[in-house]
Amino acid sequence: MPEATQVWAWWQALCAPFAAVFTRPGWVRFVPWVTGMVLCGEEHTVTQILTALGLESRWRVLEHFAEDGAWDREVVERHMLHLIEQERPARWGRYHPVALDDTKWHRTSAKVWGTCTVHEASARSPNRAVTVRADTWVMMGDVVPGTPWTYWPHAARLYGRQTQLPPGETFHTKTAWAVALLRQADAESNAPILGVFDGAYAVETGVDPCVHPAPGQRRIAILTRLRVDARLYHPVVVRTQCKGRRPTWGERMAAPQHHVYWSAAWRSGRAWVYGRIRPFRFTQLRCRWAVSGPEVPVQVFAVAVPGHRDLWFLVTTAVDLSAAQVVEAFAARFRQEDGFRDHQQRLGMEQCRAWTTEPVLRTFQVQMVAWTMLRLLQARLDQIWGTESWWSKPDWYAQKRHASIRDLCRLFWRHRAAFSQLLAALEERGKCGQALDQQGTDITRAA
Repeated sequence: MPEATQVWAWWQALCAPFAAVFTRPGWVRFVPWVTGMVLCGEEHTVTQILTALGLESRWRVLEHFAEDGAWDREVVERHMLHLIEQERPARWGRYHPVALDDTKWHRTSAKVWGTCTVHEASARSPNRAVTVRADTWVMMGDVVPGTPWTYWPHAARLYGRQTQLPPGETFHTKTAWAVALLRQADAESNAPILGVFDGAYAVETGVDPCVHPAPGQRRIAILTRLRVDARLYHPVVVRTQCKGRRPTWGERMAAPQHHVYWSAAWRSGRAWVYGRIRPFRFTQLRCRWAVSGPEVPVQVFAVAVPGHRDLWFLVTTAVDLSAAQVVEAFAARFRQEDGFRDHQQRLGMEQCRAWTTEPVLRTFQVQMVAWTMLRLLQARLDQIWGTESWWSKPDWYAQKRHASIRDLCRLFWRHRAAFSQLLAALEERGKCGQALDQQGTDITRAA
């Protein structure tokens, strides 16, 4: 089978589950939009996407679909979770690890729906203004173990400041959106969720709903960075001869910044950290944490990683994970930061020209779907064709070992003409009203 036909069959097999989310005409619009995000090498606007596909005559149809088409974003997110679970389930110990953080989508006008002014004291460029307009997204995705780990996004929520929220919208804090995303992933996952996030979300409003679930919900384990002045306590010791009310907290322990007073010895370990196996030293303590409450046991770690001047102070409610597993999972959280970079540079995070509600939300979701489907396709290519058979190393980077999003895009660009013809055939089939759900079944079998 020619390479273009095989890649297209696998790509369509990944697109086929979304046929149940949309109407038949809607799915015919959705597939070219997602595929065009990959085939477009310049600005990822609807106009540029259709130009790259050779479907300029369908511009009005796709614009109408982006604005007014039938689209349930939460159902799309659930189907993304199901697709990842089916193709490449993420497991670390007995947990399903997910990374959670927020990112900004910079905009040029205050009239774009959902934008807020954001103060960036440490701007990425000295030429960038300290105060910018941006859409702020709280994003969540699976972190899949491997060498290296990979990040596959599947859900996001748009956050706005209460004073700058568009009229008619309900205000939610970032931690409230984070808990909602974690609960959504937990409802769709067979394994318990391990939420990995930065210390900005390690506050009571973000941790308490996870470790104290409502009736009928599972407890969500967390792994995060610990503040240097965090309040730690020994478990409560009940003395039968003492009278009065039972104490809520045990004896206060030394804060992480004074870890030298912990009654625990330093030990050594090895874990995959930042691209290779690295040795590290750690001290470990089981205690109670003021944020999670006196009933929830936690493990705290002080970790010394070679090359890092400061210690890592980590805390997790997954007390059955080893120190190496905790260090490796937390280091894998930075794969999400790499994913944000790819989203901006390769899939046009900041190139959207939409102004109203639905196109803003839908464009971002289409970019996430394209991003994750590329990673799922990469897993198939590596498994069937071999890790280094479908991409080539550049002359200036001979030590490169793993394919990037750019390599996946180049694979699509090589067959741009063939994919354009296949998408045009899909459009014609949609016009004729043929059964697209049966087509998706046939494509899956062929793949």
